[in-house]
Amino acid sequence: MRRLATAVDIDAAAAAIWRVLVDFAAYPEWNPFIRRIEGEPRVGTRLQVTVQPGDRRPMTFKPTILVAEPERELRWLGRVLLPGVFDGEHTFVIEPKQGGCRLRHEESFRGLLVPLFGGMLVETERGFTAMNEALKRRVEARR
Repeated sequence: MRRLATAVDIDAAAAAIWRVLVDFAAYPEWNPFIRRIEGEPRVGTRLQVTVQPGDRRPMTFKPTILVAEPERELRWLGRVLLPGVFDGEHTFVIEPKQGGCRLRHEESFRGLLVPLFGGMLVETERGFTAMNEALKRRVEARR
């Protein structure tokens, strides 16, 4: 297993962060990592997600939403080919704190092919950080 864990503090209420996080249609306007999401933020829904880690080619996958708790957590599970080959559980958790919230942005990767994707996962972690900062700017600019 390989886990990526990033976080950013945002000077805004959980509701404001959630609104930007689930406004999938607007992702191309501000998100440097997740370039596009199609679908609804509801448990059991399949999304179509296009990510672009660094200078690599964009990749599209179809994860299923596991958790969609407004103002608290959004989580999905994506798979390549069959379960156990390359699975990624992507999580956004909004935690209220004094003066705003902390957004934890994480992903746990499991499967036979995970060791072969080390370079891509380094770029993915950079993409998480870039997305976090862009999300922070967008949310705070709307206050």
